[in-house]
Amino acid sequence: MKCFSRYLPYIFRPPSAILSSSCHAEADIISTVEFNHTGELLATGDKGGRVVIFQREQESKNQPHRRGEYNVYSTFQSHEPEFDYLKSLEIEEKINKIRWLPQQNAAYFLLSTNDKTVKLWKVSERDKRPEGYNLKDEDGRLRDPSMITMLRVPVLRPMDLMVEATPRRVFANAHTYHINSISVNSDYETYMSADDLRINLWNFEITNQSFNIVDIKPANMEELTEVITAAEFHPHHCNTFVYSSSKGTIRLCDMRTSALCDRHAKFFEEPEDPSNRSFFSEIISSISDVKFSHSGRYIMTRDYLTVKVWDLNMENRPIETYQVHDYLRSKLCSLYENDCIFDKFECVWNGSDSVIMTGSYNNFFRMFDRNTKRDVTLEASRENSKPRAILKPRKVCVGGKRRKDEISVDSLDFSKKILHTAWHPSENIIAVAATNNLYIFQDKVN
Repeated sequence: MKCFSRYLPYIFRPPSAILSSSCHAEADIISTVEFNHTGELLATGDKGGRVVIFQREQESKNQPHRRGEYNVYSTFQSHEPEFDYLKSLEIEEKINKIRWLPQQNAAYFLLSTNDKTVKLWKVSERDKRPEGYNLKDEDGRLRDPSMITMLRVPVLRPMDLMVEATPRRVFANAHTYHINSISVNSDYETYMSADDLRINLWNFEITNQSFNIVDIKPANMEELTEVITAAEFHPHHCNTFVYSSSKGTIRLCDMRTSALCDRHAKFFEEPEDPSNRSFFSEIISSISDVKFSHSGRYIMTRDYLTVKVWDLNMENRPIETYQVHDYLRSKLCSLYENDCIFDKFECVWNGSDSVIMTGSYNNFFRMFDRNTKRDVTLEASRENSKPRAILKPRKVCVGGKRRKDEISVDSLDFSKKILHTAWHPSENIIAVAATNNLYIFQDKVN
């Protein structure tokens, strides 16, 4: 894990945060982070409904060993606040998830969703403009037909590069409850969207119809015992997907068995240790994120205190369990009172599935090396993250004497939390969202 203590940071702050640096605006809080399939682009969504895309600069000829930095490529408003008059319900513009589609041509495509509506966006470049129209002048106004005395062949002239984002599809009115996940299928023709009680399957070409493939809503809502918390397609098998629940269980479903996947193919659950049973057991066992490994052999899940790795061939218990912040076990009562116990942390794999990363409080994020079983805690903060600086590992002291470089568990800031992270698909570059700041760290360049 030596290299993981040596990341170099770049920090991005939204424009409104720069204008009022004393306190961050609610709309600027980053709510999702996602690299595209090549890692050349990085998209973030925020609570204000905006999507900001960063592009990696090409390596400089003068400094061929220096890796490209990420700079703002495009910014656009993806979702607007809405109001459901039938239910007297305000629908937030907050972007819950972003998922990229593999690039097929010069343009880029991504899915973004708020609580109710999924949109397919096309992001394209334009560096030429047509001139010499016959019926219009250069400003676009119609010309007087009597003044047209000759035919012209329009030509393309160079212009400043312009990046345009246009919504190509809007998938709406299919979810009664809040969408928590979207996942693109490996056939690249379909994707699924999941809310608290249902999962829908969409075709990219059809916006007015979706297929309900999972429905756990009971006939009597008073009998409701669990909700869907996350869902994802298998990276290689287009018929297989998993979804997790608030009860700490994972179900693997096969769409070949029936149209409605109300019966799972596999059921992953770890039996609870009766000696650890407490009032908070059910809350902290709720799974906030589920991710297939790139190989498709493993599933990673994140609950409040741990990250677990499951083998698809072994359902009764995880093959690996990593304690993220076990020192908070004694603080669960106060975390319940301030609602932090309901925070939903995400988890990510590195490109080779050998290291996993997830967030914690005090702007800490954790990395676990599956081969060496070593782990490290790093901090994303503006104070210790000057560009090209080396990040130092952090340690939390639970009790007794505190060393100079340790921080006491009682002095952790629970308002600073790393909920959203992303890992470059092939390189050691990570993106960490800390409230309204985006940090990009990369392996140290010698």
